[in-house]
Amino acid sequence: MDRMAGTAQIIDDIRQLKAERDAILLVHNYQPDEIQDLADLTGDSLELSRAAATMEGEVIVFCGVDFMAETAAILSPKKTVLLPAEDACCPMAQMITAAELNLAKERYPDAAVVCYVNTSAEVKAGSDICCTSANAVKVVNSVKEDTIIFVPDRNLGQYAQRFTKKKILPWEGFCIVHDRITPTQVKAARAAHPDAEVLVHPECRPEVIDLANHVASTSGIIREVATSAKKEFIIGTEVGILHRLKKECPGKSCYPLASGAICRNMKKTSLEKVRDSLATLKPRITVPDDIAARARTAIERMLALP
Repeated sequence: MDRMAGTAQIIDDIRQLKAERDAILLVHNYQPDEIQDLADLTGDSLELSRAAATMEGEVIVFCGVDFMAETAAILSPKKTVLLPAEDACCPMAQMITAAELNLAKERYPDAAVVCYVNTSAEVKAGSDICCTSANAVKVVNSVKEDTIIFVPDRNLGQYAQRFTKKKILPWEGFCIVHDRITPTQVKAARAAHPDAEVLVHPECRPEVIDLANHVASTSGIIREVATSAKKEFIIGTEVGILHRLKKECPGKSCYPLASGAICRNMKKTSLEKVRDSLATLKPRITVPDDIAARARTAIERMLALP
C-alpha cells in the first residue's frame, strides 16, 4: 500500500511540476506503461517530431531515447528539451558516425543521402533528407537522385527498395530488437493463433516481412488493428506497444510475436526520473547551432512532404 501511495504522490508531483514548468510530455510507443499513461502525446517518431515542431509549451520532456530528444531540440531550439533517462541511447543510431557517412558520400558523390531519424544530429546534418519507418518509401521516391545512400537501417532500406525503381545502398545497421525476430517465431505464433493477422515493423528482416500480412510503423500497426474487421493480431514489434493497443482497441486480442522483443533503452525511463527532470530541468539535450541548422533542413524537408 505504501508503494502505491508513493507512486500516486510521484504522479501528483509530475502533474504539478508540468503545470509550473509549462511542460509537455512526449512519449514513444515503446515506453513503460506508467509513462505512457501520463503522456500528453504518445506516438512514433514521425508523430513526436511533428509535435516537437509545433507545440506551445516552454519545456519538452521527451520520454524516449537520445536521438528523439535531439530531434526535438533541433526543431524547437528556443525550448528546454529534457531526456529523463540520460543514458537511454539507440544502438542502431550508434552504428553510423558522421565521418563514416562522409566516406560513403565520397564514394558515391551522385547519390542522395536519406537518413532514418534513428541517427545522431551529426549524421542528420550530413544527410539530404530524413525519413521515419512510416514514410521511408515516400521519402525515397521524393528525391530526384536515382541512387540513394540509406542509413543506418539495412532492413528498412531493403523494405523501401521493394517500392522504388531507385537504387538503394543500405548501410549495415540494424535494430537489435527487430532484427532478432525470426521466421520460426512467426510460424510458431501463427500456429498458436491461426485466426490472427501478423503485423510487423519494417525494421524486421526481409524474411520476416515476407511472412506478414501487414508491414507498418508502430502508429500504423495501431491504426490497422483499430480499423480492421479482424479480431486477433500477432504484433511484431517492441512489446511496449501492447499497452496502447489494449487501451485503444479493447475489443481486439493482440499477441506479441516475440515476448522477448524488449528495448532496454526505452525502458530506462521511470516516474522518478520524469519527476526529477521536471524539478531540476536536467538532463537537458542541446545541439550545437551549426549542426542543428543543417540537421533541421533534412528534417524539415521530410516534414514538408504531403
